[in-house]
Amino acid sequence: MWIATGAFFGAICRFAIGQLMKRWSDSTFPFATLFVNVSGSFALGYLYAHTSHPSLLLFLGIGFLGSFTTFSTLKLELMRFATKDWIRFGLYLLATYLFGILAAYIGWSI
Repeated sequence: MWIATGAFFGAICRFAIGQLMKRWSDSTFPFATLFVNVSGSFALGYLYAHTSHPSLLLFLGIGFLGSFTTFSTLKLELMRFATKDWIRFGLYLLATYLFGILAAYIGWSI
């Protein structure tokens, strides 16, 4: 139940951020996906370094953040870039993984 409840709220937050960012920018670069994946990586790193409560890890770590971050959408967006824009493909791939790992490390370290 903890995971399902967290996933419900994580998906809603991800959708809301995507809609807000679409209003602010007409760019074809997927900034919303990049933002949720990097911020989610930070939050997950922080959570797992500073929390050992099982219910909180289920709710926030697996449920909320698992649903909030969206690596399946990342793969779809990368495939769209791969068919027509190799520069954006490379930048997006590099930014997502480099900043995601760095954000998780910073969250873990804080």
